[in-house]
Amino acid sequence: MKEKWGAGMRTRKKVKNYMALKLIIFGTLAAAVILMAVFAPYLTPFDPYEQDLGNALLPPGRVHFLGTDRYGRDMLSRVIMGSQTTIFSALFLVSVVTVIGSVLGIICGYCGGRGDSFLMRLSDIFLAFPGMVFAIAAASVMNGGIWNAVAALACISWPKYARIARSQVMSVKNQPYIAAARLSGSGFWKIIGKHVVPNIAGPVVVTAVLDIGTMMMEIAGLSFLGLGATPPTAEWGSMMSNGRSMLQTSPWVILAPGAAIFLTVMIFNLMGDTVRDFLDPRQRKR
Repeated sequence: MKEKWGAGMRTRKKVKNYMALKLIIFGTLAAAVILMAVFAPYLTPFDPYEQDLGNALLPPGRVHFLGTDRYGRDMLSRVIMGSQTTIFSALFLVSVVTVIGSVLGIICGYCGGRGDSFLMRLSDIFLAFPGMVFAIAAASVMNGGIWNAVAALACISWPKYARIARSQVMSVKNQPYIAAARLSGSGFWKIIGKHVVPNIAGPVVVTAVLDIGTMMMEIAGLSFLGLGATPPTAEWGSMMSNGRSMLQTSPWVILAPGAAIFLTVMIFNLMGDTVRDFLDPRQRKR
């Protein structure tokens, strides 16, 4: 019996160490990508906006590692600078919708009443529309631009977080420790901040981390359609849109930003999966 118990403990310890190692690896990669975006202006080997028509559409080589675009601009420099626009806009969007949706969901789930019914029916309306179709329509009405694209995506993204937060709050608000906090004289905001938020943060955080890659693709998609970042701003979706007509003759113009999107989204998705497994008690008990 003791041997089985000891083997189970060793197995759980190995699983926990493995998940911790994965979290460190993917967290480090995600941090490296974010740092690249932060220091992008200092990492570019050439001016990403300087045109040199004499070097237009050069293939990848020793001087221009990823080649040049139709205006002679260095593609590596534009990909690095584009990380700033794409990644920061996605992180900002996820942060905004997470905070707004979670606050509304917490208030609705804890207080209930007509306000809860109204906001949930409103969220049903937003969830009834196909997400990207609604975002395209909203961004078109607002005449495009990267921040208008972020606003359009925020309109369709907050209901998910409100629903998650509300369901989690409703599952904990009747717990004995909440009743004890009320009896001890704790006010609404103290109960929310000290007892409710820490107990519902896990699912919300996991959803937010997993959404970073999705938001990057959606922002890039709107820019590809001309509803996001506008030229000459370096943004991966916009760069792919500008180079789509040269896919057969100069494929590096579209493959470079496409590869950047693929790798960045993959890193954040893997990190999100790892965070979900790390915070899931069922995974830790195996």
